[in-house]
Amino acid sequence: MSATENQLFISKVYDIISEDQVLCDEPLKEYTSFKIGGPADYLFFPKTNEEVSRLIKLCREEKIPLFILGNGSNLLVTDEGFRGAIIQLYRSFNRISIDHNQMTAQAGALLSQVASAAARASLSGLEFASGIPGTLGGAVFMNAGAYGGEMEQVVRRVTAVDLEGNLYEFTHDKLDFSYRHSMLQVQRMVALDIVMELQEGDQTEIRRVMFELNKRRKEKQPLEYPSAGSTFKRPHGYYAGKLIMDSGLAGYRVGDAMVSEKHCGFIINVGAATCSDVLKLIDHIQKVVYDKYQVKLEREVKVIGE
Repeated sequence: MSATENQLFISKVYDIISEDQVLCDEPLKEYTSFKIGGPADYLFFPKTNEEVSRLIKLCREEKIPLFILGNGSNLLVTDEGFRGAIIQLYRSFNRISIDHNQMTAQAGALLSQVASAAARASLSGLEFASGIPGTLGGAVFMNAGAYGGEMEQVVRRVTAVDLEGNLYEFTHDKLDFSYRHSMLQVQRMVALDIVMELQEGDQTEIRRVMFELNKRRKEKQPLEYPSAGSTFKRPHGYYAGKLIMDSGLAGYRVGDAMVSEKHCGFIINVGAATCSDVLKLIDHIQKVVYDKYQVKLEREVKVIGE
């Protein structure tokens, strides 16, 4: 894109959102839990559904590559960065409101924030989500779950946007929830507003359950290091972490990317790991595990960029 085309595009962006909602040539390592990634040409921080819709439509009209980002907890950005626009639904898109036992939240709210808000209101049903990294929108998209709970148990209605910028509203029965799946994946849509139905409960008990679940998570997962959570999907009939551990790969590293010794299903950034380090390590793990057990590990972490 020429300087003139760039100026024209940005001027159209400023018709939708204000200058303080736009960053150019911004390093994406600051916006992912892995702390890895080169710059994006444009980074937008919309606050409303209409702004999201209009930004998507503008990028489509101008043929600007587009990616919609939450808090980057399951994402690996290449070292060269992303040539195009990133719409981030996180800090500027995280309002939460409660009416009796019904909670409405924007997709950029962290699951931990949503669970804490429910606890303060003595509402039960989101205890399982209090320690899951990531945003509410991402959790609905993949029907995230832990310790016997899943998003499908509480979600009642979702406002979503497709990759053409069109807005839709879906009730629970239209979302086709199943294990780590929702209709949003199939239709390539992004959740924007989520309405959840919770149950009245005892605040002390709710907080006790949340504390216990988060304690178990901290004991088992390497939360003290940057990572993108579980690196691989669970293969049918196996556990990825155990296969990797039994393959003798605990602590194996490429550059500053390392297989966690605490939980071998995690690749962690122990310093200044690059995307190249992580991808080389993933390739090595897949090869070793396949050679030893004839099991193909499928990457769960999403990779974007050049």
